[in-house]
Amino acid sequence: MSEIIILFLGAISAGLLGSLTGLGGGVIIIPLLTLGFGVPMHYAIGASLISVIGTSSGAAVAFVKEGFTNMRIGMFLEIATTAGAIVGALVSGMLNPNTIGIIFASILLLTVILNLKGKPDHQEPLIQGSLEEKLKLFGTFPDKGVLKSYSARNTVPGFLMMMFAGAMSGLLGIGSGALKVLAMDNMMKLPFKVSTTTSNFMIGVTAVASALIYFQRGEIVPVIVAPVLIGVVVGSFIGSKTLMVSKTKKLKVFFAIVITILSVYMMYNGINKSFR
Repeated sequence: MSEIIILFLGAISAGLLGSLTGLGGGVIIIPLLTLGFGVPMHYAIGASLISVIGTSSGAAVAFVKEGFTNMRIGMFLEIATTAGAIVGALVSGMLNPNTIGIIFASILLLTVILNLKGKPDHQEPLIQGSLEEKLKLFGTFPDKGVLKSYSARNTVPGFLMMMFAGAMSGLLGIGSGALKVLAMDNMMKLPFKVSTTTSNFMIGVTAVASALIYFQRGEIVPVIVAPVLIGVVVGSFIGSKTLMVSKTKKLKVFFAIVITILSVYMMYNGINKSFR
């Protein structure tokens, strides 16, 4: 019972940190479970995927209501991320836990770098006769009471990047939000508010696709998943409220340092074959 309480409190911290940094709770949950509680890697990934579904669902509804999320672009790109997530989850079952730990640490370092970089804010006009017009990958979003128009660009490279993001999500049990935003920001030239909110909407759907495979393999254990899910949701809620009154830039730098140390420790344990 005491272990469940400690796990619950740890999950609250993970949700809080993930919310404040924008990296999601999964980046903390997996090190917490594997290094802190000795949970096998695949069971930790299964629990993390369920927590990702829980945390993205609530925020996604709010963003859709506010008119930021582009459902059409999101559902189109979900074809790529879902296919990638299924492949990632299947590959995960074949890989050694220590190999997964090393990949996790590498992607985590990349995510931290992407999260600290300045975010471009595009607003591209629609090009008549383009692939984006044919697929209707354009829309409007509210900005200070004014509706602004935008259109996607470079759909094919963005689609391929989304497949990679989905594969990393299924393989590692994280939302891969930073990779999704990279595809939509840097490649598809979508406005930052649209890309982040659409990414948030997509994360939960992507996680469901891979979670089903982990569930079928018996790697989603209720006694681990329940306290993790509840704790991360509570932590994310607290984080979203704290974010309103905190200096986000300083927080992001501080937590980036913490997460970098964590990823190096994960890399060290993977190389030394400490995971099971």
